Amino acid sequence: MDDGPRQRGSSGASKHASSKEPESSGVALKKEIGLLSACGIIVGNIIGSGIFVSPKGVLENSSSVGLALIVWISTGVITAIGALCYAELGVTIPKSGGDYSYVKDIFGSLAGFLRLWIALLVIYPTNQAVIALTFSNYVLQPLFPTCFATESGLRLLAAVCLLLLTWVNCFSVRWATRVQDVFTGGKLLALGLIIIMGIVQICKGHFYWLEPAHAFEPFHEYDVGRIALAFLQGSFAYGGWNFLNYVTEELIDPHRNLPRAIFISIPLVTFVYVFANVAYITAMSPNELLASNAVAVTFGEKLLGVMSWIMPMSVALSTFGGVNGSLFTSSRLFFAGAREGHLPRLLAMIHVNRFTPIPALLFTCISTLLMLCTSDMYTLINYVGFINYLFYGVTVAGQIVLRIRQPDLYRPIKVSLAWPVIYLLFWAFLLIFSLYSEPMVCGIGLAIMLSGVPVYFLGIYWENKPKKFTRFVAKMTRLGQKLCLVVYPAEDEKRADETEKEREEAEEEL
Repeated sequence: MDDGPRQRGSSGASKHASSKEPESSGVALKKEIGLLSACGIIVGNIIGSGIFVSPKGVLENSSSVGLALIVWISTGVITAIGALCYAELGVTIPKSGGDYSYVKDIFGSLAGFLRLWIALLVIYPTNQAVIALTFSNYVLQPLFPTCFATESGLRLLAAVCLLLLTWVNCFSVRWATRVQDVFTGGKLLALGLIIIMGIVQICKGHFYWLEPAHAFEPFHEYDVGRIALAFLQGSFAYGGWNFLNYVTEELIDPHRNLPRAIFISIPLVTFVYVFANVAYITAMSPNELLASNAVAVTFGEKLLGVMSWIMPMSVALSTFGGVNGSLFTSSRLFFAGAREGHLPRLLAMIHVNRFTPIPALLFTCISTLLMLCTSDMYTLINYVGFINYLFYGVTVAGQIVLRIRQPDLYRPIKVSLAWPVIYLLFWAFLLIFSLYSEPMVCGIGLAIMLSGVPVYFLGIYWENKPKKFTRFVAKMTRLGQKLCLVVYPAEDEKRADETEKEREEAEEEL
C-alpha cells in the first residue's frame, strides 16, 4: 500500500480542510504561477492544433452549420460545468496531481493508480508525441512546398522540440510559464486575426451559411448517432481544461486563482472556438471546409494573399506552446504519483536550487521520445480517449461522494450539486454511446487500463519485497539524486534540516 512518509500531505481529504497550508521551510516546489500564467496553462493546453487544422469533425457529424455551432457552444458550457466541479475539488483537496489525487483520496489507492497508469503508459506520451509531430510538420512545410517532409526528418525535429522544452522546464518554472504565456498569447492573436477576418467577411455580405434559412440546411440527413458523435468530438476538442489542477501547489493563492482562471479561460476558449468556426464558414462552404486537410491554411490562402504564411506559422507556434504546457503539467502528475508511493521515489524529488521536478520531467520526456519511435501512436490515442473521458466522470462523481461522506469538510468553494449531476448525465450519455458505437475500441482501452492491476499489486500492495531488490532500487535512487542534484521535498522543520544535510552531502559527492 502507500508509503506514509513519502506523502507531503496526508491521503485523506479531511486532512486538507485548512484554508491555509503551512509553507515548507526547506526545498519544495515554489508558488510561482499567478493568475495570468494559470490562464495560459488552461487556454494553452486546450487550444492546440485542432481548431487550426481539423475542426471539421463536429461539422461533418452535425450535418449542418447551425447545429455544429450549437454543439460547440453546448460542449463549452458542459466543459465549464465540469471545470466548476474540479474547482471545488481543487481547493478542498489542495494537492497537485489533479484528478489522480482526487480519485485516489476519494475512491482509494487502486483507483488512483489506474488513473495514473493509463496517463503514464499512453495518454501523455502519445499526446505529446502527436503535438510535437504536428509542430515539425508545419515548420518543415515551407521547405517542402511540392512534397511531404521525410518521416525521419519530422520525428527528429519533434525530438529536438521535446528536448528543448524539457530543458526549459528543468531550468526554471518561471521560464516555463513565460514560454506558455507568450505562445498562448501568440495563438490567441492568430485566432483573433481569423475572427476579425470573419467579421470583415460578414460586413461584406458573405454570411450565406449563417442565415437561419441556410444554417440548418443539412448537407446529409440528420442522424442521432452522428449528432452524439459530434458532441463527443466537441468534448474532446476542449481536452486540457483540467490541467491547472495538476499544479495546484505551485499556484499563488490557489483558493482564489484556481476558480478565477477557470472562470476566465473556459468562456474565452468557447468564444474563440465558436467565432473561429463562424469565420471559417464565411470564407468556405461546408463542403470546402470538409474537404480541407488544414482549414486555417485554406482560410489564409483565400483571404490573406501574400500573408497566408501566417496561418501555418500560427499552427507551429500553437503546437510548440502545447508541447510546453503538456510537459509542465504531466511532470507534476508523475511527481504527485511518486510522492504518494505509486511511482519510484526519485520522481518525487526536486532540484535543490531550481526547485523543479527534474526526474519527473526527464521521465515524461523519455517516454514521449520512445513513443516517437513507434508507428502506433494514433491507434493508441483512439483506444485510451474513452478511458480518459471515463475518469472525468469518475472524478466528478467523487465530488458527490465526498459531499455525502464528509458533509462538514471545509470547502472554500461549494457549488450546487445540480452541476455535477448535469455533467454526469451528459457524460453518461456520451459514454454509453461510445460503448455502443465502438465496443472493440472501448474494450481495448479498458484492457490497457486494467493491465495496471497486476502492476499495482506487485509494485505497491506487496510491501515485503526481496532485500536485494530494495537495495538495488535504493542505489538507483541515490545515483539519480547525484546525477540530477535533487532531494525529496521538505515536509516540516525536522525534514527541512534533514534535506539541507542531504543537499550538502550531495554537493560534496558531486
